[in-house]
Amino acid sequence: MKTCKSADNRLQSFMQTKEIETSFNRVENQNIKCGFGQQGVCCRLCSNGPCRITPKSPRGVCGATADTIVARNFLRAVASGAACYLHVVETTARNLKATAAKKGKIKGVNTLNQLAKWFEIDSEDLNDKAIKIADKVLDDLYKTRDEKMELVEKMAYQPRFKKWKELGMLPGGAKSEVFDAIVKSSTNLNSDPVDMLMHCLNLGISTGLYGLTLTNLLNDVMLGEPVIRKAPVGFKVVDEDYINIMITGHQHSVIAHLQEILIDPMVKEFAESVGAKGFKLVGCTCVGQDLQLRGEHYQEVFAGHAGNNFTSEALITTGAIDLIVSEFNCTLPGIEPITDTFMVPMICLDDVAKKANAEHKPFSKVDEEKISQYIINKALESFKNRRHKVTIDIPKDHGHDDVITGISEKSLKSFLGNTWKPLIDLIAEGKIKGVAGVVGCSNLTAMGHDIFTVELTKELIKRDIIVLSAGCSSGGLENVGLMSPKAAALAGDRLKEVCMSLGIPPVLNFGPCLAIGRLEIVATELAEALGIDIPQLPLVLSAPQWLEEQALADGAFGLALGLPVHLAIPPFMTGGKVVTEVLTNSLVAITGGKVIVEGDVIKAADQLEEIILNRRKGLGLDAQK
Repeated sequence: MKTCKSADNRLQSFMQTKEIETSFNRVENQNIKCGFGQQGVCCRLCSNGPCRITPKSPRGVCGATADTIVARNFLRAVASGAACYLHVVETTARNLKATAAKKGKIKGVNTLNQLAKWFEIDSEDLNDKAIKIADKVLDDLYKTRDEKMELVEKMAYQPRFKKWKELGMLPGGAKSEVFDAIVKSSTNLNSDPVDMLMHCLNLGISTGLYGLTLTNLLNDVMLGEPVIRKAPVGFKVVDEDYINIMITGHQHSVIAHLQEILIDPMVKEFAESVGAKGFKLVGCTCVGQDLQLRGEHYQEVFAGHAGNNFTSEALITTGAIDLIVSEFNCTLPGIEPITDTFMVPMICLDDVAKKANAEHKPFSKVDEEKISQYIINKALESFKNRRHKVTIDIPKDHGHDDVITGISEKSLKSFLGNTWKPLIDLIAEGKIKGVAGVVGCSNLTAMGHDIFTVELTKELIKRDIIVLSAGCSSGGLENVGLMSPKAAALAGDRLKEVCMSLGIPPVLNFGPCLAIGRLEIVATELAEALGIDIPQLPLVLSAPQWLEEQALADGAFGLALGLPVHLAIPPFMTGGKVVTEVLTNSLVAITGGKVIVEGDVIKAADQLEEIILNRRKGLGLDAQK
């Protein structure tokens, strides 16, 4: 079947052997896009519409201008993305509280103590400390909009906090801010595009500090802190001799008990009774990246990370997946007919990710033992009933065996000798020109599956710019070998020398999209070490193949931090002149950040490199290319 192109050539060739429809096929039938939708000038908020703005019809029936409509649509998208991340941190905080209440094991004591220090919690008992931390997070999330969240000041870099306070951008209760964003963008309410864009930045702060940073740290407390190690990736991680449970989503703490119980000797005996060697969790989407990040703690049960969101359909067609457990996005609706064809049952643990043919088994920490046992029984039954009816076809040459993973703000700093000075010195000496965060999703429209992400990353490392990645972008980059030490050969001479001397790849894998919050911690600590604000750092962001509304909320956080954010595809804003001007130009004078829209790889790399060079000049560093 005809498919779109992928940077992962082996994945593409594998999919072309299958007579199963996937996103790779459907994208070809959706290549004609709605011009009004692309520009963001279509409004369907009331029954007078949908209204489409044109030169001959510059206002909707209600009188809304293009900028009002674009800003409303953009705010609604950012609010939806923020809501998704806030749901994740809310679930994580509740799970931490429940774990501590049951006197469960605290695996990340250092992170627990770090959070307690930040939040000014004084307690000797680890479980009591964890409960109080969780309560602090939940209390902030549930505040009214006129009550400012207190943890923002405790976590934010102080020069940024002062700037946000000066601009009136400090968020009140995060869930209330999302609620009022929906109200504000409804019919015949706010028509001020600048006010709505400022609300987007407000939501970006909540997204970044709570949905991203705190989710990571709370997970570290419960599940263990990342440890740098080598790991296999790609379809080669799947072993047909095991009962394979594919996991999709973002809420790692929801499957915490399952991953512990699967290595129990009695559970292993259950697997052996049906002819399997045991159980394995196969990572797919961001929760797989999160498992990979902490894989040092779960080597016996975690098979490895197979790939990002758009590899999930192909993974099921290998025939070796026996059960799918989902708890959030990016669980594609397209997997539903494929699971039916390959007789793979699905269990959904959170109704926000309920698939049409999935069984909903609501997760709660109170019932986690029963839920885990139910999943085990379902997987056993599936393995027994389906394996003799399907053909197993695993492309064992897909992926790599030596990806460097387990990188976090703590493990990287520890690798450098518990100080950022070595990295700062390398930047000051020009051996590393600067840092680019290539983050976010994968999509199929920016040149094809992961192509823009991979090609831009290659171009940046060739220019001696080290790349840090988090999100589905990481899944694409690792599966083509850019996160393996051998990728140093593709870097510029100076960066290549650094990588070879340290034994690291030129692209560092921070894991899931949630780990964008870890990149913020790195940026904050580098700025603090240098005594400067974040917008002065030779640091740029690119989410070239952004896909979902969550990515726009991530981007809003980057803009609030004062960073340039590159996108290969515009976020449905080009129909509004004021909105476009604010986001791509005027915002620099407000927060220091701006949106860069560039769909050409070389031109995008040129712009990002130029920003890095200018920031080097601002720091008094040699800016020679």
